[in-house]
Amino acid sequence: MFNKILIANRGEIACRVIRTASSLGIRTVAVYSDADADALHVRVADEAIHIGGSAPADSYLRMERIIEAAQYTGSEAIHPGYGFLSENAEFSGLCHANGIVFVGPPASAIETMGSKSVAKQVMERAGVPLLPGYHGNEPDPALLKDAAGKIGYPVLLKAVSGGGGKGMRQVDDAAGFDEALESAKREALSSFGDDAMLVEKYLSRPRHVEVQVFCDTHENGVYLFERDCSLQRRHQKVIEEAPAPGLADGLREAMGEAALRAAKAVDYVGAGTVEFLLDESGDFFFMEMNTRLQVEHPVTELVTGQDLVEWQLRVADGEPLPCSQDQLTVSGHAFEARIYAEDPNNNFLPAAGTVSFLQEPSESTHVRIDTGVVQGDQVGVFYDPMIAKLVTWDEDRTRALKRLEGALAAYRIVGITTNTEFLKRLAGHPDFIAADLSTDFIGRNEDSLLQQAQRSTESLAPIAGLYLVLEDQARAIDVQADSTSPWNAADSWRLNAPAIHERIIVVDEEEVLLKIEESGPNDYVISLNGRSTSVKGSLDGASLTAIVDGHRQVAVVVSEGSQRTLLMDGDSLQFSRWRPNFGEEVGIGGGASFTAPMHGTIVEVLVARGDAVEAGETIVIMEAMKMEHAIKAPVAGTVTEIFFGKGELVDGGSELLTFEANEK
Repeated sequence: MFNKILIANRGEIACRVIRTASSLGIRTVAVYSDADADALHVRVADEAIHIGGSAPADSYLRMERIIEAAQYTGSEAIHPGYGFLSENAEFSGLCHANGIVFVGPPASAIETMGSKSVAKQVMERAGVPLLPGYHGNEPDPALLKDAAGKIGYPVLLKAVSGGGGKGMRQVDDAAGFDEALESAKREALSSFGDDAMLVEKYLSRPRHVEVQVFCDTHENGVYLFERDCSLQRRHQKVIEEAPAPGLADGLREAMGEAALRAAKAVDYVGAGTVEFLLDESGDFFFMEMNTRLQVEHPVTELVTGQDLVEWQLRVADGEPLPCSQDQLTVSGHAFEARIYAEDPNNNFLPAAGTVSFLQEPSESTHVRIDTGVVQGDQVGVFYDPMIAKLVTWDEDRTRALKRLEGALAAYRIVGITTNTEFLKRLAGHPDFIAADLSTDFIGRNEDSLLQQAQRSTESLAPIAGLYLVLEDQARAIDVQADSTSPWNAADSWRLNAPAIHERIIVVDEEEVLLKIEESGPNDYVISLNGRSTSVKGSLDGASLTAIVDGHRQVAVVVSEGSQRTLLMDGDSLQFSRWRPNFGEEVGIGGGASFTAPMHGTIVEVLVARGDAVEAGETIVIMEAMKMEHAIKAPVAGTVTEIFFGKGELVDGGSELLTFEANEK
C-alpha cells in the first residue's frame, strides 16, 4: 500500500479522502489556493502545499503545479477526488508519464466516456440502451437545431464534456433553441474548456437512477447496486438515496449488468458511475458514465458496508477487488442531502459569505456528516457552494427518512443563506415519502416547497418577541445601579392597567407589530395580527427555552450586529428591532437600478449606454460558483449607465447599471 498520497482537490472532498487514507496509515498531502489557506482540508492533512491563486484555473486546475507538488513531497499517488481534474485524461496521462499513480481509470477510458457523443456510440455497440438523439461530432448549431426538430420537442442540450448539470438546457420549442444553445455553450466552455454539444429527447417524468461499478486490473468487475438521484434542481442532485425504491429485482439486475457492460466496453479500472434515465414503463436509457467517485457515494457505502475510497486505493495499488458480486448485499436504506449555500426562494442562486454560526447534528451509526466547512469559514465565489453532505441510515426507507428529517431540523447555520429549510420540507413532502419520484419533482411541487416565509413569520415571530423582552430584562439587570428601584424596572408596569410591551420587528424589510402582555413572571400573551399566543420561557446566552401554548421547545438566537437569527426545529427567522428613520435613509430616485444578485464575474454585457430594450430582454450575464445567471429587464426602457464590463468581478448587491423605464 502507498506510504503517501496527494489529494488534488479541496473542501469536503479532500477531507473525505484524508479520513480513509489516515485510517489505512497513509500520509496525506493537501494542496490549496490563496482562498483556501486556512481551510479545513489543509489543517487535517499531514502536509499542505500552496499551488496558486483563488480561481480554479490558477490553482486546482494547474496540472504541472500539482505534479510538482507530488514530486516535491514524495507522494506516490494522486487522488483527484471528484470534480476539477478527476475526469481529465491529460492529467491522468501526465501522472503516468511522471511515475505517479493516478487513483482512477486509465486515460483512454476517461477520454472515451468524457465525450458524451463518443460514449454513446460505444454504448450502442455494447448493447446498452440509448435515448433517441444526435450524438455525432458535428458542432454546427443549424445541424443541432435540425436534429432537435426531427427528434421532437422538448429536447435536452448537453455539453459533450463534463457533467454536474453544467452546460445543460431543456428546450421546449424551436423559438427558444438558439438562446438556450448559446447559454449552454458558454457555460460548458467556462466549466470544461469545451463548448461542443449534443441533443437528445427529453423525457417528461423520468427517474434518474445510477449504478455504482468497480473494476480492477485483474479483469474483475462488480456493481454495488444503485442510487436514485431524481430530486434535482437545475439538473443537479439535491437528495439521493440507496437503494432506489420500488425497483423489481429483475430490473435492478438488468441495470447492474448493463452498467458493467458499459465499464468493460472501455476497459475500465477503479470506481465509476453509470447513469440511467428510467421511464414510467420500466425502460431505462444510458445517460453518461462518470469516470470517478460520485458526490453521493456515501449512501452506497452505508447500505453495502464498504469503504469505496479504500477500494479505490487498493485497486490503484494493484490489488484485486475486495469482494465478488455474490458477496455484496444491501442492508437497510440511506439518504444524502446536500447542504448548499444557496437561496431556494431566488431560483437557487448560490450565496457567498461567512459562516458565523454552525451547529451540526450529532454523528452516530445513523447520521454521518461529510464537510469541509467549520464555523468562521468563508464560502467564496470561486468554488461550488456545498457546505456539507448530510447522510442518514436505518433499517428501512421510512426510518431512514425520519432520521434525515430530524438531522436537518438540528442543522443550524447563520451568516449565509442555505437550503436546509428547503431540504427539510422536501424530505417531509408526502409525495417524496410515498416515493413518487421523478426528475421534475421539485418543479411540479414548487408552490408547496417554496411558500414558507409567511408561515415562518407567523409561527416564530411570537418567540422572537419573547426573546426581545427577555434580552431587555437581562440588559436592564446588567446596567441597573439600584435593582430595587421601580424606575429601573424593564417590565412595562402601568398604574391600573395591564403591563403591555409593544415591539416592532423588521422581517424582510416589513414591519411586524407584536403586542406583549405580561400575565406573570416570564409569562406573556403575545398578539400578532389578532391572534394571541401564550408564551413563557427563559434565556441562557444564545439558548432560548420557549413554552408556546404549552409546547416546550429550545431555540438558538444568534446576533450579528443589529440582526438576529432565530433557529428552531429546522425553521429560521431573521429579524431586527425596528429603528425610527430620522431622514438618513434616502431612496435611489430617478430610474430603476440593477444590482448583482450574488458575488461573481461579469460574463457578458449585452447592451450599451442609451440602448432601448424590451421587457424580458437579457441585459447582463453573470457567473458565480460555476453557474450562470441572466439579468433581464423587467419592463421596456432605456439603459442610462453601465458600471462594469466583461470579465470584472463584482460583489453581491453592487449596482451594475441604471435604467429608465418607458412611460406607460
